[in-house]
Amino acid sequence: MQCLSTAIADVKLIEPRVFSDTRGYFFESYNQQAYQRVGISTIFVQDNESRSSYGVLRGLHCQGGDYAQAKLVRVLEGTVWDVAVDARPGSATFGQHVSYELSAENKRQLFIPRGFFHGFIVLSDTCVFSYKCDQFYAASAEQSVRYDDPDLGIDWRLPPDVIHVSEKDQQAGAFFDVMGNR
Repeated sequence: MQCLSTAIADVKLIEPRVFSDTRGYFFESYNQQAYQRVGISTIFVQDNESRSSYGVLRGLHCQGGDYAQAKLVRVLEGTVWDVAVDARPGSATFGQHVSYELSAENKRQLFIPRGFFHGFIVLSDTCVFSYKCDQFYAASAEQSVRYDDPDLGIDWRLPPDVIHVSEKDQQAGAFFDVMGNR
């Protein structure tokens, strides 16, 4: 596997080594020793999967405090635009984001450390999205930030009229209000 640096320290883009032939393909989607060699020593405790259709935007979400989660995300079917926003107080990149296209075809994974808001939008007809978490889900610790917060300036790659978000995500606050830094 190849581990690529991103514009935000500790967020890593993973490109697995894929073995393809006439039968199909094979790759290790996770190998603890390989990830440790590239500086990811996270111990994952929960796997999640979602299925969504074109234009569905899930996010921006994180868990705070003792329930903060690191995530390793990937796409099993379809294509998404995946976004991680730095919410680590004192970080030189606080309030900045990185974004990448993840797809079943490119098999890329994104490692998002604790202290980040995360979200994705589906660019294909449908998508099956998978992520490993290093902390169990805790509804009481969940925080949400508006996906269209102008202070974040995220380009979601689709026109606003085709974006579908949940009621909860529609009511999320602005990043700097949620973070208490305005």
